[in-house]
Amino acid sequence: MNKWNFYTTNEIKPEGWLRRQLEIQAEGLSGNLHKIWPDIRDSAWIGGKRDGWERVPYWLDGFIPLAYLLENEEMIGITKKYIDAIIAAQDTDGWICPCKKEERKKYDTWAVQLICKVLKVYYDCSGDERIPDVIYRVMKNYYEMLKSGEITLFGWGKFRWFESFISINFLYEKYGEEWIKDLARIIKNQGFDYATTNYKWIKPSHVWQMNTHIVNMTMMLKSEAVSHSILGEKYTDRAERFRAFLDKYNGTCFEGFTGDEVLSGLDPTKGTELCAVVEQMYSYEEIFAHTGDNKWAERLEVLAFNALPATLSEDMWTHQYVQQVNQIACQKTMIMAPWSTNGPYANNFGLEPNFGCCTANFNQGWPKFALSSFMHNGNTIISAVTVPSVLKTEDVTIRLETDYPFNNKLHYSIDSEKDFDFVVRIPSFAKELKVNGAATETWDLSFSIKSGKTEIEIDFSAEPVLKERPNNLYVMQMGSLLFSVPVAYEKKMREYTRKGVERKFPYCDYQFIPTSSWNYGFADNGFEVDYRSSGKIPFSQDNPPVTIKAKMQKINWGLKFPYKSICRTTPESTEPVAEAEEIDLCPYGCARLRMTEMPLLKK
Repeated sequence: MNKWNFYTTNEIKPEGWLRRQLEIQAEGLSGNLHKIWPDIRDSAWIGGKRDGWERVPYWLDGFIPLAYLLENEEMIGITKKYIDAIIAAQDTDGWICPCKKEERKKYDTWAVQLICKVLKVYYDCSGDERIPDVIYRVMKNYYEMLKSGEITLFGWGKFRWFESFISINFLYEKYGEEWIKDLARIIKNQGFDYATTNYKWIKPSHVWQMNTHIVNMTMMLKSEAVSHSILGEKYTDRAERFRAFLDKYNGTCFEGFTGDEVLSGLDPTKGTELCAVVEQMYSYEEIFAHTGDNKWAERLEVLAFNALPATLSEDMWTHQYVQQVNQIACQKTMIMAPWSTNGPYANNFGLEPNFGCCTANFNQGWPKFALSSFMHNGNTIISAVTVPSVLKTEDVTIRLETDYPFNNKLHYSIDSEKDFDFVVRIPSFAKELKVNGAATETWDLSFSIKSGKTEIEIDFSAEPVLKERPNNLYVMQMGSLLFSVPVAYEKKMREYTRKGVERKFPYCDYQFIPTSSWNYGFADNGFEVDYRSSGKIPFSQDNPPVTIKAKMQKINWGLKFPYKSICRTTPESTEPVAEAEEIDLCPYGCARLRMTEMPLLKK
């Protein structure tokens, strides 16, 4: 395995469409949550009376790298305010979470695991030398309580035990003390082994369970990658076996899984929780870093370019709790909701349309993805995710100018004061690969860079193809992008206050009501690509950066009984009811209402 190391926010800066996406996030809910949402604004973590468990850590996990990537001094000041308050409240024995000493036994220590992960993120971004000692004392206290039996893992902490290893690995690398290895063994032994219940992943269930909970599933994928080394275990690519099994019975076209809340099968109208999307992205980032296996970076791209933007409003002031692959409306459903265990507002856009976990947790998606652009190992640097960005270290500057994934041209400008090896990860779907204008048949691009200035131009093509999906349906894919029939919509806004939490413009609730047709099938398999350029809103439904013109025909698709805003899993009939028409398919991530998996009417 070829392990890669992440650079910090001081070394990587986003450019182009990626920077604009992060700016939209900072101008939207992420950058303002501490002003408007009581669970962050008045949290027990900073001396208030609201949530004292996962919500502040979840939010900080994305807000911190967002602030430092954008070099936003106001946001950096907010991060320091929160971190300073959290550190100031740490007990003398090391305990850091906001609960009384007598309550610790009943306190789900998932929050301990999460806040230590966040503190490491803050240390990587800020270089604050207080942080290693703070994490050390938290984890040493955690170790002593777990070893003595004063506390045990239960609840979310038991099912998310592997999250501890982000800070455990950091501590062992810094201090190398034996008790850290012992803590790792205790946590794994008390944690849940998902291999014991994977038979439950085969059939969708309407019973809420920890061992089929979609977010636990996506977090779990990285468990072996982050834990095997310190545990002295051989790496077996367990994540691939788990992923393949989950995909077989619950897979989506965007490389994720259905889960609303629990695993929900192969129906393209079932939902996928936003928390699951960002946690699966994070798992793939960590697995790639620990293994160097390119398949995880490629799968990461598909999630990031499709599932993440699709479930966020264009201004990123609102989000869905669950998205659907075939999503013809985002409207309140009946009390008997179509999801596994979620409520009738789960696919509406809003501040917290089902549970507030996604409100806090979605923030990590884009910033951590940006930090995956370049990685390093020894004297080798890899362009791991080819998004527009700049890497600037003490002796190397690499600027990548590109509009990827919307087109496939990469221009690297390198200014180096040393010799080093430079690797560019080329995706497996690439065709007609050229380097500096010359065709090449090797996809393992490695360059020996000499000190001085170097320019590298890479371009390749990607063909639009129809990929077969379950239920005799197909999805259009070109490279890492999926394409959908975009459905026009009107917004129905709802402002209100519930349990002391305001929902008002721009962070109120919205229903998206369709105003154009959605009942289509592919008329043939001939397609025409129109490359444009990314604009102020990279994932815009009205101005998509690339489209594919396809011949489509209306069919009698029908609604899923008894709902008026959910289409059937498969159409009632595939007989065309109208002449073929040309439709500009847009990227899945641009379309808030969409039809994505559709039948091919003439094979």
